Amino acid sequence: MLLLLLAYANWAASQELPAIRNQGRSRNLMQGAPTGLSRMGAMTMGASQDSMKRRNKQEDSITISYRLLNQPLNFLLDSTVSDFTTRFPLKATTLNLGNLGGATRPLLFSPQWQPGFDAGFHAYDPYRLHPTEVPFFQTTRPYTELEYSLGTRVEQIIGLQHTQNINAGWNFFFRYRMINSPGIFQHQRSNHSNFVFSSRYQSKNLRYQAWALWLTNKLQAEENGGIIDTTDILNDPIFVDRFNIPAWLGGPDNFTSNFFSTRIKTGNQYSNRVLLWRNQYDLGRKDSLVTDSTVVPLFFPRVRLEHQLRYDKEQFAFIDKVPAASYFNRFYQIPIQFGDTIDLRDQWQLLTNDFSIYQFPDEKNLKQYFKAGVSLQLIRGTTALQARSFFNSSGNFSYRNITRNKKWDLALDGILYFTGLNAGDYLASVRLQRVLGSKKNTIEINALNTNRRPSFVFDQRSSFYLSKRLLELNKENRTQVGASLDFPAIGTKLTGNYLLLTNYTYFTSFYEPQQESTLFTVLQLSMLKTFRVAKRWRWHAEVYWQQRVGVAQVNTIPFFLRNRFAYEGNLGFKNLNLAAGVEVRYRPPYKADAYSPLLGQFFYQDSLTIQNPLPDIALYANFKIRSFTAFVRAENLNSARDLQGFGFTRNNLVATGYALNGLHIRVGIHWQFVN
Repeated sequence: MLLLLLAYANWAASQELPAIRNQGRSRNLMQGAPTGLSRMGAMTMGASQDSMKRRNKQEDSITISYRLLNQPLNFLLDSTVSDFTTRFPLKATTLNLGNLGGATRPLLFSPQWQPGFDAGFHAYDPYRLHPTEVPFFQTTRPYTELEYSLGTRVEQIIGLQHTQNINAGWNFFFRYRMINSPGIFQHQRSNHSNFVFSSRYQSKNLRYQAWALWLTNKLQAEENGGIIDTTDILNDPIFVDRFNIPAWLGGPDNFTSNFFSTRIKTGNQYSNRVLLWRNQYDLGRKDSLVTDSTVVPLFFPRVRLEHQLRYDKEQFAFIDKVPAASYFNRFYQIPIQFGDTIDLRDQWQLLTNDFSIYQFPDEKNLKQYFKAGVSLQLIRGTTALQARSFFNSSGNFSYRNITRNKKWDLALDGILYFTGLNAGDYLASVRLQRVLGSKKNTIEINALNTNRRPSFVFDQRSSFYLSKRLLELNKENRTQVGASLDFPAIGTKLTGNYLLLTNYTYFTSFYEPQQESTLFTVLQLSMLKTFRVAKRWRWHAEVYWQQRVGVAQVNTIPFFLRNRFAYEGNLGFKNLNLAAGVEVRYRPPYKADAYSPLLGQFFYQDSLTIQNPLPDIALYANFKIRSFTAFVRAENLNSARDLQGFGFTRNNLVATGYALNGLHIRVGIHWQFVN
């Protein structure tokens, strides 16, 4: 398969496609490239030297960069191939429940930080597209990227993204992605679709800018409640085909590989839609740059007026058309009679109106500014078959300063909710980063404190509040202090975070909420190190360690290891960029959170220790030939054993009732086109 892909890619690259040229590349001053939408790029500390207006469209190269909302930096497309997860929906530190598209949780303790209204459903967040990660491009030529991935049991990812400039100051971008995976156990099917459209316009006199985006996420995932037995059944040769193992929910089922099937009989159906329109008008000084043949207009703003209107529509639903009486009676104390249907849903509409003023102290450095703004948010929803109406008013402040020499980056941010449902919520953060020396080494220190109302899923007015106890919940207060050292020349990055939490709100069973009033802390350390074993051989070692201090009922994995040993080079071929090797991930025995499918929430448990005899082992080959990128992976090789015949049946557990696949083969391509 790898040889066929290489041969095909070499032929495709031989066609006269223009090369992508990234100009003005420099090392980023933040923790890394943005994650989420497609983890597209690395940052550059300034715009490209090329002018879109003066550039010859017939040239055989392309200058392309993009901006993100609320970020003054430009980003460049990422062409690296060493790490598979940069182009995959899930990070290496994120664990799913055995199937792509299923519920996920981070291995590192990661509470919610954002103040304000939050519905509280985050198990499927990695499959969503988020407004803060939507790119607003600027490109000299139309650019298109196709994505296709095929895995075991007809797991598929299909993606298309395209961007082009309508004129020198107006660009549009759209992206569509579909994720579908039937799973290896019964009732694991997932079917997710995402669509985003963005456009940015700047007037000829450079005074006015408009930002617009339309984003939709439709997430559907069946829930099986876990397999009924994870010890004897997994070792029984009768159930070598894991699809025959009985599960708690959904009843008997037949396997289907229909990619376009959206039939979700028992499971979660989440959707959200975001419409955003931002207008900016600058006041300042006009100027121009005169060359031999052209006059380039310049503008130096001192004050910027900004208005933003945002509309969010969200729905979170759990539907079971044929509920299993034994399961719901046992775990949720819900009496089920013949013909009953479970349908729980919260629906929300949020309209946010924001007005802000920017002031630029240095007219020639737009990466230094003060920002102050106020917002009014109207919230309407339907929960437990009743209409709800709330509002919020808030103020925000920001200061950002990336110095002209690009060595210092200071960011101060604050949000305070004055009145309404979330009155008293606030967030205050500071981050300072310094570039050290000519090799772009960086040191960063940061601190954050937030006071927030617990997510609405813990509110007794939610459809998903099933407890008979009525809790009086206080504001959650969370503080994080961290630092990181990044030495790219020697391939080393060290990070440490210290978290302090009070009034932490969580679930202690399938449906019982709880709030921990006492203070507890979590210390997290990580080290990412690349060792040069030989000229073309690399060992990428990642170590994550964390420790909870206090009596809070919070499960934390003590440490997590990820190692990749690979050949990274071109094998003597000029246009080839290859990374091929073995990847090993190790999770020690620990008490992992259990999962409540009805609520879509992970909850604390201390009765079962998850322990696996072997780490997760994968072989991989990622390569790029000019505009063609591909990967081949054979995952979970550790599951091989002789169970009355050789097979891959030693499934590693990730939670109570949930196990990873056996051998899983993935093949995927990313193909870029420049018109």
